[in-house]
Amino acid sequence: MNKKIIIAGGGTGGHIFPAIAIANALKTLQPGIELLFVGAKGKMEMEKVPKAGYRIKGIDIAGFNRSSLLKNIMLPLKLLKSYFQVRSIIADFMPDAVIGVGGYSSFPVLRLAQSKGIPTAILESNSFAGKTNKLLGKKAALIFVAAGGMEKFFPGRPLHITGNPVRTSILNNTTSRSEALKFFGLAENNPTVLVTGGSLGAKGINEAIDSSLASFEHNQVQLIWQTGSAYIDRAKAAASGKKGIWVNDFITKMELAYAAADVVVSRSGAMAIAELCIAGKPVVFVPFPFAAEDHQTANARQLADRHAALLVTDREAKDTLVPAVLELLASEPKRQELSAGISALAVTDADRRIAELVLNMVNTETPSL
Repeated sequence: MNKKIIIAGGGTGGHIFPAIAIANALKTLQPGIELLFVGAKGKMEMEKVPKAGYRIKGIDIAGFNRSSLLKNIMLPLKLLKSYFQVRSIIADFMPDAVIGVGGYSSFPVLRLAQSKGIPTAILESNSFAGKTNKLLGKKAALIFVAAGGMEKFFPGRPLHITGNPVRTSILNNTTSRSEALKFFGLAENNPTVLVTGGSLGAKGINEAIDSSLASFEHNQVQLIWQTGSAYIDRAKAAASGKKGIWVNDFITKMELAYAAADVVVSRSGAMAIAELCIAGKPVVFVPFPFAAEDHQTANARQLADRHAALLVTDREAKDTLVPAVLELLASEPKRQELSAGISALAVTDADRRIAELVLNMVNTETPSL
């Protein structure tokens, strides 16, 4: 009989795209496998997963709101409701294993699976494990981590260092800089900066770029600017009438944005880092300061300490981000150093490594590609 696996989690592209990459690898290794995603209703996984060709069930779940305690009043009720929804999903689908890729929707699914003796696997993509994964890791059959040094978060548990899965479109990208710039309607002879705050946008980065558009224009530097939905109207108004700026709330062809860029400005979520290691471009990281346990700063500092990226704090971004970018554009040796440093950290087969270990857990024999 075909094996059945649930993949749970989401909320941001940093969780969803790796989950889809793992699903694709599972399908490649074992074409007859049945896969079901579980995510949070109203979140982007409910759109992105079906577009990738997979079924998804939504549950009524929300994370703890650190900025407004008042908004957490309904959280216990949502958790209770999600428990019954998950119980129904697991009873109907009867999975042989459950994989958690992060995001608050993964917790109730894996917790219930563990209580029923269903094997679970978790992906801890960051260099600082979150509370949810530390708790789930105590009973997980498999724990996948991006790099070494994670034993302190999962004491006494065997860890598998797999790296983080990256979208196939980025792994296999062969688009030239010239072709990519043409896609964005930008000139080939001007330096180009890609600015991205991730799939949901980044207020600190957007405000820093917005306040310095004149500096980019003065230095004839082009922008590919992904703003997120909350900032798009302000960004379009600011960019109106200015040449050399492509602005949108979301970039559907991120592989082309990487190909076009001479320098990248980005948040430092684990999956953004994994993609940028593959792209091999010089990066200025601006960590999201309110990430759980400030893990984005830990992620970025690891690369900065290895001369693989530059680090600008969100607090300092408005004053120092654009000058740092322009200085980097002016120094080819520094760009080459950062590009070589980040490229050396690239992992190209994390999705396959994870898929093979999961299949070994549920099968007696794993097919080969």
